[in-house]
Amino acid sequence: MAKTFRELVARTGNAKTKRIAARRTQELLAEMVLSEIRAALGKTQTQMARAAGMKQPSWAKLEGQSDMLISTLRKVMKAMGGELELTVRFPQGRVRLKQFEFEPAAAK
Repeated sequence: MAKTFRELVARTGNAKTKRIAARRTQELLAEMVLSEIRAALGKTQTQMARAAGMKQPSWAKLEGQSDMLISTLRKVMKAMGGELELTVRFPQGRVRLKQFEFEPAAAK
């Protein structure tokens, strides 16, 4: 009887190999583009666009951008059910930029 890939890995992988694979899986999951996050959430562009208060073509354009306003990115993350956190890496360590995490108070 044929074995599934999962069964073969379970049978042949040692503890060290499994730890390395688990760590790499987490690294890959932690590095996703917007379209991958949306797909992982099981949502369509139309569903996400509605949640963000925009039209599907606008959402599609956002998914292809490599540059956008922080306020737009915050809006996108909120529509996906997340919160925006910005972290800067320096040779000495990481710094979390808190000033961009919350929506500014509405102007009166």
